[in-house]
This record gives sequence, structure tokens and C-alpha cells, in this order.
Amino acid sequence: MISKRHLPRRTFLRGTGVAVALPLLDSMVPAFAAPARVRSAAPLRLAFAYVPNGIIMPGWTPSADGAGYEFTRILKPLEPFRDDLLVLSGLTHKNGRALGDGPGDHARAAASYLTGVHPRKTAGTDIHNGISVDQVAAQAIGNKTRFPSIELGCEHGRQVGNCDSGYSCAYSNSISWRSENTPNPPEVNPRLVFERLFGSGDAADNPAGRARRHRYQKSILDFVREDTETLAAGLGPTDRRKIDEYLTAVREIEKRIENAEALAKDAVPLIDRPAGVPVDYGDHLRLMFDLQVVAFQTDVTRVATFMLAREGSNQTYRPIGVPEGHHGLTHHRGNAEWVEKVTRINCFHLEQFAYFIGRLKSIPDGDGTLLDHAIVSYGSGIADGNRHTHHDLPVLLLGRGCGAVHPGRHTRHSGETPMTNLFLAMLDRAGVPVETLGDSSGRLDHLEI
Repeated sequence: MISKRHLPRRTFLRGTGVAVALPLLDSMVPAFAAPARVRSAAPLRLAFAYVPNGIIMPGWTPSADGAGYEFTRILKPLEPFRDDLLVLSGLTHKNGRALGDGPGDHARAAASYLTGVHPRKTAGTDIHNGISVDQVAAQAIGNKTRFPSIELGCEHGRQVGNCDSGYSCAYSNSISWRSENTPNPPEVNPRLVFERLFGSGDAADNPAGRARRHRYQKSILDFVREDTETLAAGLGPTDRRKIDEYLTAVREIEKRIENAEALAKDAVPLIDRPAGVPVDYGDHLRLMFDLQVVAFQTDVTRVATFMLAREGSNQTYRPIGVPEGHHGLTHHRGNAEWVEKVTRINCFHLEQFAYFIGRLKSIPDGDGTLLDHAIVSYGSGIADGNRHTHHDLPVLLLGRGCGAVHPGRHTRHSGETPMTNLFLAMLDRAGVPVETLGDSSGRLDHLEI
């Protein structure tokens, strides 16, 4: 199957229980192909990153509009990507509000974030929400990839029981919803994500097979070595270099997971931290971001969601001098010390997200980079965590959407502009035009001009 002829985009390196998808290579695009053909070989990816508990908005929102705005303290980590960034102010999730249901803003914030729907208040099994934008995209374009979508997270959360003033835990712990009654809980264990991305999916790819590989301390790359050498022999020097760089990155991710597992054996057992999850939260975030990059690079999926922490999270941040729980600090009531600590948390999250954006921008993809061929959103379903507001939300958009987005600006939108208007515009650019999503009132303009 391997020769100097044109390679199909769906080329895998295969071994026992292993299927390693390849990044886009020059040999996957016919020689002398027209520019449009080259661009079409690099599809559009959609990514949705979510942070809980709101933001210290005075430290987030730029004072000026347009291209000449000054980066605020919280946004500063993204300044190297000014030309790839849209800061969007004025968007609202009205269905995150109580609307007669009383307390429960955190559950409503996460549940409505990608759906635009007011969730039914229940702690039982009769949960009801809406289909999320990522799943609308996955249902339309997911047949083109190995996985219609992936859902990632960094903090375990229950899917049953009462987690917020009478709202089911399913609402607080999931932003992706496959149907009105079915959330897609995020996977938080890097090992399980790694095995899913690189497992063959056949009978040999099972827990016993994975345990055998681990027992003999073999990398997945050892199982595809013969196929790799055969493939490389038929490729040009540029493609051989691309494959070598890619497989080196895969092995580096695998080593980080192995190190986390080794540390877990010696650590004091933690109830919510399975083996494979790094002890350091920042390491965990970056590892999950790297897995998402690999998934996009190899085109095994084009749709991803990532909850940096569950809504209402009381995650602590000792490495940055914040030993208190995040959620508790957001109810600062104007206490300057607490406001400063929440600001540090907000900056920390943006630093990790900036790492992800840098990785996307560093990887060639067709006639550009992965970031050029993506639309990545970042934000929260709560603006002011102290008052639980759901208007003028913190929203960022990065990437050029295969030329369909014009970044490099701060734009303000009027009144109660629904966040779902932005999601409809993103779906349009992904080739998934739908009439409505949740409480949408039209398409968000100003993405291209």
C-alpha cells in the first residue's frame, strides 16, 4: 500500500491494537494541485474552551474598540496572538438567569453555555436541556472523521445527584449535550484519551491488550515501527521530517502520561484523581491541550470541547499563591485581596490556553497552520462571579476559520445579543448552516469585517 503515489488523507500506521493517524503530508495533496485543492485538504476545526465561576471583568475587558486596543492584565498572555484574536463584548446568555427558578446560576451557566437553553430544574433523572453547538456540528460533519467529537476536562464531576441548589450534577459538569436528555461528560484521564486516539478499535484494542503493552513497557510507536519504516521509505524528505516531528511529539505526550502514572503509584491516594492524571493541575491542562492538538493535527476529529474545570469548582491554585478554593473566592464582596487572587486564577487559565493557541499556530497544515484552519472560542457562562451575572460575558475567538474570520480586533455588541448568534455564525463557517440554536435571534455580524 506504500509507494511514492498519492497517499489518502486517512492513512494510518498500524500494529497490534494500535492505529496511529498521520498529519497532513505533502504526498496527500497531488503534485501541482490548484491552491483551492490544497486549502480543501485542510478542514476547519471547531473548539470550545470553558472556564468556571466567571472573570474579574475590569481586568478582562479592553477599554478601546477596534484593532488598536490595549491588552488588559488578564488577556496579556494572548498578546503574542493579537493578529489571531477577536475579543467579543456584550454577548448574553439570558437562559443562564433564574427566570423564576431561584438559585442555581452555576448549573445554568454550564448547561446553557453551548445550548442557549434554560435547563429544567431537577436533581433527578428527568434532566432536560438542549443540543449543544458542538454536537450540532458533530452530527453534520462527524462522519468525515474517526470520532465525531471529543469532550475533555480536568476535573471529575458526578452526573447524578444535586450539585447546585436543586439542579442535577449533569448540568454543572457537562457543556456538551448530544440530545436534550443526554450530556457528554468530559474525559479527564489523559491515558484514556490517548488510548482512544491511538487504539485500533478492533478486538486487539482492549484493556488486556493495553495492560500487556504497559507490562512490557512498550510505546505504541514500537508496535507501528515496521509500518513507519515502510511508509517513510516511499516519501520525500519534507514528509519524512514531518512524520518524525509528529511521532516525537506523540512519544513525548506518552512519556508525560507514563510519568504521571508512576507518580500516582507513590502518591497518597486521592479520591478524584485516577492514575494517569498529573498531580500538578497546570501539567494536566497542558497535557489535555496537547492531546486536542494531536486530534486536530491527525484529523481524527474536527470538533472538541474542553472544560478547564467544572462549573462551581473549588479547585485550589497553590503554585500561584492561591490555596483557597476558586468558587469561594469569587464571592469576594469587594474584598481587594480576594479579587486579586481570582485575577491570578483568571490569568493562570489564560496562560494555559495561550499555550494551546501557540501549539496550534506552530503546526503547519495545508497552506497555513492549524490555527489558521480553526475557530477556537474561550469563555465562561458567568461574567461577574460575585453577582452571578450572565450578560456582557467574557468571550474570545481565535483563528481565521480557513479565511472566514477576520481577527485582530475588539468588538462590542449591543444590548442582550445572544451568545448563540455567535455559535450560528461559527456553524455557518463550518459548512453547517442551521436556522436557530437555543435562544438565537440571528447571526452575529462583524466576524469578517
